Amino acid sequence: SATEWAFSLAIFFLGMSAAFLGNVVEKDIHKSSLIATICFSVGMAGTGFFIYYGGQQFAANGEGSVLALVGIYICYGLIMGIGLGTGYLSPVKTLMLWFQDRKGLATGLAVAGFGAAKAIASPIMQSMLENLGDGGIYKMFLILAAVYFVMMFVGHLLLKKPDGWHEPATKEKGQGILDVIKSKPILNYVGIWLMFYINITCGLALISQEKMIVKCIGLAGAVGIISTVSAIFNAGGRLGFSAWADTMKDRNTIYKMIFIISIVLTGAVLLTNGIQNGNGNTFLIVLVLALIFMVNAGYGGGFSNVPTLLSDHYGMGSISAIHGITLSAWAFAGLTGNQMATWIVNHFGEMVEVNGNMVNPVGYQTVLYVTIALYIVALILSLVFVRPTEKALEAKAAKKAAKEQA
Repeated sequence: SATEWAFSLAIFFLGMSAAFLGNVVEKDIHKSSLIATICFSVGMAGTGFFIYYGGQQFAANGEGSVLALVGIYICYGLIMGIGLGTGYLSPVKTLMLWFQDRKGLATGLAVAGFGAAKAIASPIMQSMLENLGDGGIYKMFLILAAVYFVMMFVGHLLLKKPDGWHEPATKEKGQGILDVIKSKPILNYVGIWLMFYINITCGLALISQEKMIVKCIGLAGAVGIISTVSAIFNAGGRLGFSAWADTMKDRNTIYKMIFIISIVLTGAVLLTNGIQNGNGNTFLIVLVLALIFMVNAGYGGGFSNVPTLLSDHYGMGSISAIHGITLSAWAFAGLTGNQMATWIVNHFGEMVEVNGNMVNPVGYQTVLYVTIALYIVALILSLVFVRPTEKALEAKAAKKAAKEQA
């Protein structure tokens, strides 16, 4: 639908702006955070304006406006997407510098904002829509544009690197980011990019169908509560998995765990036909909810561990630029994840009634067959292509030597 494409475009430009503006973030954190503030708030205000314009055209002519739709795509998809991408990158390296002994926790705190925002903003936005009367949607966008501008501008003013920090010389003069990446086996980086892409694609595929799956297992009345809980798991995964990774010698272990958990739970739901048979079956309801919550947690954890995994492999000197390039995986996953799930649901199975709601259980199960296959591929990538860092290998060798001496 038009709404889904607006969201997909926002995610695409989020990832691509991060990829192309990573060097700007690296060179000037204040410039990048100001770009993020302006683009995000202007994009949100512009979206509100074009929603209003489209409504006026519909009232006058009885049909939608192509100009309004294009305006929404540009404002919500392109401009807000750029604001999201630069805003996503700007605090990450800074926090890693302030908390160098707990880099995972630091990035988890930064990235958790993306997950926690859903739990905080969704009820506020719903309340605004219910109380703003006619034109509530465009009014909500305009009000939030002003509120977010103030909040982000304050953050922009407060953002700074630790006193006395000097960028390490991780690349020679004239050497590009791609040269830094190629300093290690290229398959190592390709493996990181692909498993990041797959984790996001699978997460978006399931999350986009989350509400319909909940209705399918007979919990239509609890959709709002379950959505909030899944958002908490999303944010908790970003913080919890990244903090846990700080205790590990090889941060790639976290990804292996995320993929194994996702494979086991998806396989269990498929083997029991949990989505099709879940209505009225407490065990299957719990199993399906466990899958939804843990995929959300793994989706969030995948985001928060990428910058620290990259810094372990390529150093801190160019981490914003390398992280930005890696976020291009998010851009392409944004175009494939929820669109893939929607296509599958539209072409497999058929709509049936469950407690007064029209759902497609076979379609949702088919989505899981695709995601479990992708999770298996991601696990293989994490095992075969993403090699342990020298630090992890040295720690393993030291542990082995200590055992032999004992």
